[in-house]
Amino acid sequence: MKKSLLFINGESPKKFPNLSEYELIACTDGAFHYLKQFKFPLNKLDFISGDFDSYTESFDSAQDDNSFGFEIIETPDQNKTDFQKAIEIILKKGFENIDVYGGSGGEQDHFLGNLSVAFAFKDQVHLRFFDEYSSYYFIPKDFSISGVKDKMISLMPFPIAKNIETKGLKWPLHQEDLILGERIGTRNVAEENDVSIRYDDGNLLIFIGK
Repeated sequence: MKKSLLFINGESPKKFPNLSEYELIACTDGAFHYLKQFKFPLNKLDFISGDFDSYTESFDSAQDDNSFGFEIIETPDQNKTDFQKAIEIILKKGFENIDVYGGSGGEQDHFLGNLSVAFAFKDQVHLRFFDEYSSYYFIPKDFSISGVKDKMISLMPFPIAKNIETKGLKWPLHQEDLILGERIGTRNVAEENDVSIRYDDGNLLIFIGK
């Protein structure tokens, strides 16, 4: 599956991922300032999108001479977030696998809004968030992952996940429910290299510590 990389306007990453893994790289206009600040190779960008209410002098300069060759896509619809509109563009370009940086940190309403957008697209795209502490994403009802021994694993219902069965965790779940506001599954630990999670109904967000 073709992979794409998207930077959005949250906390800037301290380290960029391996860009060679991605066939498409994009950012929202609000993320452009930190890419410029941290000397991201702007010639690797395929497009910048947004309503451009986050203009900076550096962006204006890049737009004026267009020396980097990226596409500039204006998306003025105020009924959608820039993140949502960027996902829609990436889907139209034929990509269904998106790694997102800048989804957390900063203003927490943005973080919750980003989770809401990810939830809305969970059946259309495989979307993973990355920050300085963990990766996190919605998982299907039959899920497994390798290479996680001794890492923190948190399971967050959204808002409920039923009959959860886990293998490989220090504190396993055996056909148990997680319900937001009643019981959640944070700060567990992978005791094995391979972890599997199954559940019957609802939605589940996983956080995997670094």
